[in-house]
Amino acid sequence: MKLEISVNIDRTPQAVWAVLMNVERWPEWTPSVTAVERLEQSAFGIGSRVRVRQPKLKALVWQVSEFQPGHRFTWEARSVGIYAAASHAVSADARGGSTVTLSIDQKGWLAWLLNPFISNLTRRYVEMEAQGLKKHCEEFARVNAH
Repeated sequence: MKLEISVNIDRTPQAVWAVLMNVERWPEWTPSVTAVERLEQSAFGIGSRVRVRQPKLKALVWQVSEFQPGHRFTWEARSVGIYAAASHAVSADARGGSTVTLSIDQKGWLAWLLNPFISNLTRRYVEMEAQGLKKHCEEFARVNAH
């Protein structure tokens, strides 16, 4: 199963990237994530490992496999019968804000078997993440503008 969702955010790519990089604070702005634990103390980048807990799902350790500072990171998780890669990309839009594209690709025999049961949940979680990121970034800008 492959899924991609984009959202426009009225904040600069640098501001949005800063929020995305603070992965331990994701539970503050998306209900699709209940806990995030960094497993290393080093700067977030290639090879970084993060344990992510989500409602209704088994906690997984995600490892960063692609990292383009300020633009994109992809992390991967494996469990019995499932491989997942999730990408988070930020780019400038024509209005001076950002376009964020979130994608997930789930493969493996168990992913195929469970697809009818988890595809709606996966879509809902990716949409929650996109909308939560938008709301958080834009509210932060409004609060700090006053």
